[in-house]
Amino acid sequence: MPLSQDILGTYLHFRDDGRADTVPVTDAFWADLSAGRLPQLDQGRLMTAFTFSEPWATWERHPAGEELVLLLSGAADLVLDLPGGEQVTQLQTPGAYVLVPPNVWHTARTSLPTTLLFLTPGAGTEHRPIHR
Repeated sequence: MPLSQDILGTYLHFRDDGRADTVPVTDAFWADLSAGRLPQLDQGRLMTAFTFSEPWATWERHPAGEELVLLLSGAADLVLDLPGGEQVTQLQTPGAYVLVPPNVWHTARTSLPTTLLFLTPGAGTEHRPIHR
């Protein structure tokens, strides 16, 4: 029988062949992914979740495809940087989600403990700092 795992401590990589692998969470994970040091994640989708209680310090985008952002607990504003200006979508009820279009810079803002789940194309994830 499979052992229970915690998505907050182990990410999942859903490969294009229908199989899934666990991916350990490390402090360097996102920097390594952005720098192309994890080519095994370029295909398929990466499922992650994390809890935060303040606005993100960065914008991110995923040129390889749409990203699912799903609220598990708390509340957050998901901010998309669109050609016509910022679009803010409020995620206030567990289960609420947004599909972020490919290549759209986005960030999240909250002031209370919030957990979001992400289903992301692994290839080409980029981050940039938010200038306040």
